[in-house]
Amino acid sequence: MITTLYLYVSYLPLHYPKHHNSMVLDDFFKDVAAHYKNNLPFIIYRKPNTLKVKGILQKDKFLHKTDDFETSGFVFAPFDDACDAIVLPLKHAKQIGTTYKISNLSNHFTEKEFNTSNLDKAFHINLVNKGIDTIKNTDLQKVVLSRKETIPLENEDVFSIFKKCLESYASAFVYCWYHPEIGLWLGATPETLLKIEDRNFSIMALAGTQNYNGTLDVVWQNKEIKEQQFVTDFILNNIKSRVENIKISDVETVKAGNLLHLRTLIKGRLNTQHFNLKKLLYDLHPTPAVCGLPKELAKTFIIENENYNRTFYTGFLGELNIENVVKPRTGKRNIENRAYTLKQKSTQLYVNLRCMQIKDDKVYIYVGGGITDTSNPESEWEETVSKSMVVKKVL
Repeated sequence: MITTLYLYVSYLPLHYPKHHNSMVLDDFFKDVAAHYKNNLPFIIYRKPNTLKVKGILQKDKFLHKTDDFETSGFVFAPFDDACDAIVLPLKHAKQIGTTYKISNLSNHFTEKEFNTSNLDKAFHINLVNKGIDTIKNTDLQKVVLSRKETIPLENEDVFSIFKKCLESYASAFVYCWYHPEIGLWLGATPETLLKIEDRNFSIMALAGTQNYNGTLDVVWQNKEIKEQQFVTDFILNNIKSRVENIKISDVETVKAGNLLHLRTLIKGRLNTQHFNLKKLLYDLHPTPAVCGLPKELAKTFIIENENYNRTFYTGFLGELNIENVVKPRTGKRNIENRAYTLKQKSTQLYVNLRCMQIKDDKVYIYVGGGITDTSNPESEWEETVSKSMVVKKVL
């Protein structure tokens, strides 16, 4: 049975700074579609739990790279930090924006059955077994192992897929990224890598997975609890010399699509003396949530054994050094400051999970899971199947 989806679209323009070009929804997608037809690079995206959809449309076809992360723009970085990070620089782009509002009704899409091959399953289970053996016999503590599925592209309207992501995953970072030299990627990732606004710093430790069955009140096994603690400890160890007044939340269960995860939020204030964003990024990335521990051992195991190149899957993406205008708080004590505004740089980066690449009439879907010494290979396979359905739902 097909259930009707009620979708409400707001045509009120956003209040962007003057350099933004705000537009209603139809015009927004027409502009982006024309850009795409002309093979020009772009990114359209929406941050978690917001209605604003932003676009950065690059005016040339040049493949801009960043090796110092000091550029202002949108960065798209691969899993392997030995490879180049791509940036769409604001100085070579037009910025646009709109709103995309949906009702609070549940969204239902007709789901098609996608079959995975027995060869894929056998390979992944063998890979997990090899990972478990390596953990038991070496210094490797955890490794995140993934696979790539290939299915035919039946819906050639990539923007309708992007809209379905907006409709389905309100609490995710939803994006559609394109460059003619690399291709088109879409995703709805639940995981923040880091946020820096002026000196305010925040980061998320997200790990552990189980299916959502109507409640957040669930029991987590020791394997998932241990896996999530690995990530938290790794982050704290790498930020302690750079971040002051660190506050750590309790571990909580959060929902992402049809899955549940364990999450810890970590906040603090940057110690800006000798601060280097690139060094911080590559000390953290790839985190144990997408790579493993120790990081270099896990990364080597992944590259040598996964049998495919992750490219931008489990990399990171987001706004890099974007200048925002911040208005002072209102109130009698601040009345004399109301005429003044402050400018501060903001960097908000997300881990590229729950993503797909569209290329040559095919869709490539990337999924994985964390492996420890107590992992069950069959369960790990089923976890990747559940994660792939999050992506396939919008196809």
